[in-house]
Formats: sequence, structure tokens, C-alpha cells
Amino acid sequence: MTDQTAEIVLEDKGSKGRYFLRSPQGDEAEMTFTKIGEHQIIIDHTEVPDAFRGQGAGLRLVTRAVEDARAAGKKIIPLCPFANAQFRRHPEWADVLKG
Repeated sequence: MTDQTAEIVLEDKGSKGRYFLRSPQGDEAEMTFTKIGEHQIIIDHTEVPDAFRGQGAGLRLVTRAVEDARAAGKKIIPLCPFANAQFRRHPEWADVLKG
């Protein structure tokens, strides 16, 4: 088990980046993204290792991306199947979903 309150870290490397959580043992749950221009991001991939399973880590990562996109006036294209499924489950995120 890991701490569900672990801080989400944003790593921004120009046109690409990721949000991640790190367990005390060094395991990382991550969601990667690619920037398309100034106003859009594509969520490419979400990976949650066994150390984080069942704790909502993937949802926390996508939620953080949604919050950040909303604050920055950006739209999200959820190509990652997990992120896409979360957008379908959360109609309140429609304002940041790229139509």
C-alpha cells in the first residue's frame, strides 16, 4: 500500500511532459502528455503499477491535468484509453475536452 495523499508532480519538458506520483519504495504512476500549440494537450498514456492499484492514482493524475488545463484555458485530447474513459465518466470536464 502507498500513501493516497502523495503529491502529484508535473514534469514539463517543452513539447512533452508528465504528471506522476512516486511511492516511498520508488514506484511511479504516471500520465504522459504532448502539447499541441499553446492551447491543447494530448494525454498519450497512463500507467499505474501494482503498488498504486485500487487507490485511484490514475484518476488523480487525469483530474490534475483537467484542473491545470482549466486554469490555463487549454483543451485536452484524451487519446489514452484510460483518460478517454475518465472523460466519459466525468461530464463536468466537458469544458476542457477538445470537441
